[in-house]
Amino acid sequence: MRKIPSNGNLKMTKVAYPLGLFVCLFIYVAYIKWHWASATQAFFSITEAATGPWRGQQARSPLGTAAHGHEVFYGVMFDAGSTGTRVHVFHFTRRPGETPILTRETVKALKPGLSAYADDAEKSTLGIQELLDVAKQDIPFNFWKATPLVLKATAGLRLLPGEKAQKLLQKVKEVFKASPFFVEDDCVSIMNGTDEGVAAWITINFLTGSLKTPGRSSVGMLDLGGGSTQITFLPRVEGTLQTAPPGHRTSLQMFNRTYKLYSYSYLGLGLMSARLAILGGMEGTPAEDGKELVSPCLSPGFRGEWEHAEITYRISGQKAAVNLHELCASRVSEILRSQVHRTSEVKGVDFYAFSYYYDLAANVGLIDAEKGGSLIVGDFEIAAKYGEWWLHCPVCRTAQTQPQSNPFLCMDLTYVSLLLQEFGFPGNKVLKLTRKIDNVETSWALGAIFHYIDSLNRRKSPVS
Repeated sequence: MRKIPSNGNLKMTKVAYPLGLFVCLFIYVAYIKWHWASATQAFFSITEAATGPWRGQQARSPLGTAAHGHEVFYGVMFDAGSTGTRVHVFHFTRRPGETPILTRETVKALKPGLSAYADDAEKSTLGIQELLDVAKQDIPFNFWKATPLVLKATAGLRLLPGEKAQKLLQKVKEVFKASPFFVEDDCVSIMNGTDEGVAAWITINFLTGSLKTPGRSSVGMLDLGGGSTQITFLPRVEGTLQTAPPGHRTSLQMFNRTYKLYSYSYLGLGLMSARLAILGGMEGTPAEDGKELVSPCLSPGFRGEWEHAEITYRISGQKAAVNLHELCASRVSEILRSQVHRTSEVKGVDFYAFSYYYDLAANVGLIDAEKGGSLIVGDFEIAAKYGEWWLHCPVCRTAQTQPQSNPFLCMDLTYVSLLLQEFGFPGNKVLKLTRKIDNVETSWALGAIFHYIDSLNRRKSPVS
């Protein structure tokens, strides 16, 4: 006997299919709403977490929060320097009502710098894309649309002809616009030298806790790059700013306070540009007819080639040089004469020194190459002129007997020693040299992303 199908089962089948479709549709709509809310809330997390402490606002609780109610946000800063480009990916957390905390930083660098592509801007995009991929791998995808992406170029592009520099920046901007990150029209720019110094000052004072603790003494910042050098500090003596030359004073608003800073960037006095000037060359100009550049800061027996800003120079030491350090110091003094403003207040301010200050000191054993350390200003001159037990022999005297080992070391030490003296630092002034504080790089990039996020929030929701 044939079995008659059950009408009950047939009815259940007819009901199950539409019900299943409805459930799937409901799940899909819920996912879309969640994804949109996540990106939106992440954006509020960035702007409010960065500026809430300065304005005393209560921040929203984003969907993307860490344990114990910490808000999570990110920032990506490209440092386009004269010798290379670096990406800094910053991970921040913040408890409601408190200042942000930097929980992690990821850094990757590529060489050469953007200025090396001045005549072929298209080639610059490959390196930028490679560094962008680092940020994508480091930041959760649901935060991409809310994470500010910024590139600041420094002395390398400031020294380029304007048209070539703008072509490079435009290419970078096109790559940024095609990325999944939060990009504004001002996301790519050449950084003003003073802004570079101020951003580095923000970084070091944030990492040392000076910006978080009202009334705590701030520290000064010295940075020596390839094309420029910066000095920034917060004066305690009113006359320091009053007697400062035009352009040496700037105002900064941060953490609900206004800081009146002494800050200046000396373009052309970075270590590489100074080398060229000491050799007698002109920035961006090959030597006439391939003429050899002769300097008393090089050993009399030295002859070779040196590349700077994509130009190769033939260089050699001055003949019949008896006292290399004395002759070199005389030449460096000529280059620095009337170029640097001296202020006496630097004697009483604690200073951190970065970049080539660090590299040079580590190179001759004045500080630990990995951990950094402290030294006195006079150590640079002592290393060049007299030497110490760890150097075995004075650098400038070694250059006379071993000219090929490091031909620029005597020149560099003498230059740095005299530059610091021109700033007003006495020989017994202690400087702290470090690359990292609490495992975070002491570059201007951190301060710059803080400042950018703050200005971004001010534009979107100005407060009276």
